Amino acid sequence: MKAVAYQHSYPIEHSESLLDVELPEPTAAGRDLLVEVRAVSVNPVDAKMRMRAQPAAGEWQVLGWDATGVVREVGPKVTRFRPGDRVWYAGSIARAGSNAELQLVDERIVGKMPESLDFAAAAALPLTSITAWEMLFDRLRLGRGDTAGGQILLIIGAGGGVGSIMTQLARQLTAVTVVGTASRPETQDWLTELGSHLVIDHRKVLLEELTRVGVGEVGYVVSLTHTDQHFPAIVDAIAPQGKFGLIDDPEPIDVRLLKRKSVSLHWELMFTRSMFETEDMEQQGYILNEVAAMVDKGLLRSTLGEHYGVINAANLKRAHAAHSDDRDRSFRRT
Repeated sequence: MKAVAYQHSYPIEHSESLLDVELPEPTAAGRDLLVEVRAVSVNPVDAKMRMRAQPAAGEWQVLGWDATGVVREVGPKVTRFRPGDRVWYAGSIARAGSNAELQLVDERIVGKMPESLDFAAAAALPLTSITAWEMLFDRLRLGRGDTAGGQILLIIGAGGGVGSIMTQLARQLTAVTVVGTASRPETQDWLTELGSHLVIDHRKVLLEELTRVGVGEVGYVVSLTHTDQHFPAIVDAIAPQGKFGLIDDPEPIDVRLLKRKSVSLHWELMFTRSMFETEDMEQQGYILNEVAAMVDKGLLRSTLGEHYGVINAANLKRAHAAHSDDRDRSFRRT
């Protein structure tokens, strides 16, 4: 099968950072689906893993997690899918990725693709949607419906892929007041369009900005980027006994500063469930099905940033080089 892979971790400009290769076709076993990949998207995690995941000598590393496709074959223990199903998923960092014609993926982390989206538009959603959902409902334990009325959620870096989905999920599924941060006027307008009740500028003093819009200290803070830079301001802005969540890889932060306010800290990595095969691993399939239903009802918009054409090394290298703005880029198979 055709794939895009590498054998050495190089800067993206290097001629061998990503290569078009031929690899053996995998075979479905156990609870695996063998998926004909139709579209993928590139997230910042792809570029990070390219520099961190060095394959064993002589082996090829295939990246890519966000994917949409059609089930070709199912393992003997599969119960939820059958050949011909259109599916979407974010995969596992412990297995070969989606930058290939065929990919094996555990059925428990797979959902039925939205009927209202094409493969490319849908491919931009799984990783960011799972990350946003897990942060809101599994880590911060926000209440669904009106049970969180009166609470305020501050999303720092809300204009990126995860933040755009988190804004929509929080607005559609909870009663919290959503406050997003963005520095550029066009991004501020984007957040308002997605449903953020209030938008402030994270280049300014957070607590002053929150006070300016009539909020003050907030009970929930999620930091999606540059957490180490924002952390002192977060400590000031979060309310006593508040909850603080983050997803990035910050430089060291002094979590002792949270003690005085008895603030709890919550990490989110959407690969945890698949990497450790946790007992609730199938929750990701549930999340994807819920998100698909919201998309088909017009309640959730794709965050596709740009379409880069067919899946090949040249196009994927372009997307890796441009990953820094945290918007998703999709590709189709042909």
